[in-house]
Amino acid sequence: MLIVHVLVHVKPDCIDAFKNASLENARHSIQEPGIVRFDVIQQTDDPTRFVLIEIYRTVEAPAQHKETAHYVTWRDTVAEMMAEPRTSMKYVPLFPDDTGWNYPVEMRG
Repeated sequence: MLIVHVLVHVKPDCIDAFKNASLENARHSIQEPGIVRFDVIQQTDDPTRFVLIEIYRTVEAPAQHKETAHYVTWRDTVAEMMAEPRTSMKYVPLFPDDTGWNYPVEMRG
């Protein structure tokens, strides 16, 4: 498994549009076989800051995700919403084990 935290800082007037685009991307992303989880969270004391928590089954899965139509749409839609370039950090899970990260079946549809 590979866990990626994508740190995003958006322009204040783009918060709602960014949330809408990111939630749409997340809904499609969790349908991909290579994605275990795709969480979108917003910072409480600075609503212009978000973290996308992307959990992949393999190290190849992020590249496959970036080839999907929903990712390309998200990337192009949010490009001008960024207050600064997004950054990412990669992690490997220690706890829980691989099965502990899965969404409940009803979330995947």
